[in-house]
Amino acid sequence: MTTSNTAHPAPLAPGTAPQLTDARALYDAAVADFGPALVRLAHGYERDPDRRQDLLQDIHFALWRSFASFDRQCGLRTWTYRVAHNVASSHVLRDRRHRARAMVGLEVLEQSPPQEEAPDEHLAGRLDAERRRGQLVALLERLAPPDRQLMLLYLEGLDAAAISEVTGLSSANVATKVHRIKRILAARVRGASAPRTPTGVVHGN
Repeated sequence: MTTSNTAHPAPLAPGTAPQLTDARALYDAAVADFGPALVRLAHGYERDPDRRQDLLQDIHFALWRSFASFDRQCGLRTWTYRVAHNVASSHVLRDRRHRARAMVGLEVLEQSPPQEEAPDEHLAGRLDAERRRGQLVALLERLAPPDRQLMLLYLEGLDAAAISEVTGLSSANVATKVHRIKRILAARVRGASAPRTPTGVVHGN
């Protein structure tokens, strides 16, 4: 491990890759800037605490390895989210083969009865914020990985252009899906006064 007497560099603007060639430095920068977002992402893909911890470790390992081939054709934020969501999507699909969990797209979810998304029983009767979190987790679990990825990126506050860059979808397609997400959140997550849900709804330890 290398040591340095210099101060830690100032935080980078979101989406800006540091001018570094060392994969370790790139990984450290990604974790410093987006570590909490990776925790929230793992919560959005896996409810079971032990499986979620395994998923988070897999994400970090894949991210570490990925920087050996980082070509700077995109920003650090875009790269980090791409790697993380690819790992999480694979996790969900592997789990689906074992548990045969039924998942749907935004189009189907938008037209299904809102009552189907009930809060977890262990959250019932607790604070309203916790109930909204339970509703959102149940909602995310119903979504197939591509649309779950898009909703999680939206909940992280990325705009349509940034989501398009991460997912590879066209801007028009993203705009259509974001519109559906706003309508779904307004209808399904009780008390959601704004389309974008802050970190406290998805994130929890």
